[in-house]
Amino acid sequence: MDSQQRRDAAAVDQAIITRRSVRAFLDTPVPREMVSEILAVASRAPSGTNVQPWRVYVLTGEAKLKLSADVLAAYDDPQRDSKYREEYPYYPREWVKPYIDRRRKVGWDLYSLLEISREDKARMHAQHSRNFTFFDAPVGMIFTIDRILEQGSWLDYGMFLQSIMVAARARGLDTCPQAAFTQFHAVISSHLRLTGDEMVVCGMALGYADPAAIENTLSTEREPVSEFARFLS
Repeated sequence: MDSQQRRDAAAVDQAIITRRSVRAFLDTPVPREMVSEILAVASRAPSGTNVQPWRVYVLTGEAKLKLSADVLAAYDDPQRDSKYREEYPYYPREWVKPYIDRRRKVGWDLYSLLEISREDKARMHAQHSRNFTFFDAPVGMIFTIDRILEQGSWLDYGMFLQSIMVAARARGLDTCPQAAFTQFHAVISSHLRLTGDEMVVCGMALGYADPAAIENTLSTEREPVSEFARFLS
């Protein structure tokens, strides 16, 4: 690589490596033009036969507050689990190693930073509920997909979401992708007037990370390449 290519590679690598799930944001506004620019960049993500399966609802101000209030009310409903269901299984029905170990570690690492004990169910509930305010980010996004689309389009969707997060990092912003919203498809559908063909994929918080928030010091681990890749020649 020449010097310009090395600089370009370093910039891309930095945006990818510094992407993290931020759980506390400043109230600093993000210009609509910047959000549109990020989405335009992300729309260059690949999709089989150029299907482009993504649909995005960008929420700010009162629109975001009203959606959050509706979802929070559902989350606090004692009969939540019988009244609201996720439209698709994000997580496995049965947890096995090594996945369960990784899940537990990141969960308890976060709760340890926040000084939430395993017995403190009320504070766990309150912390999880912060998902539904988009962790106080100024921008919240809800992503949907047409129900007719199959697994390949969901793979494409993941590349689109990653592209949003990387493009955001390149502009000094942070994000948190949120599967927590999937249980409340019915609430979100009513609030955003989704068509019957649309399924909620996830939410995402977007904004400037709060540098004073202890939860934003969480650093998750990754397996070395030697553990998940085989090189054959």
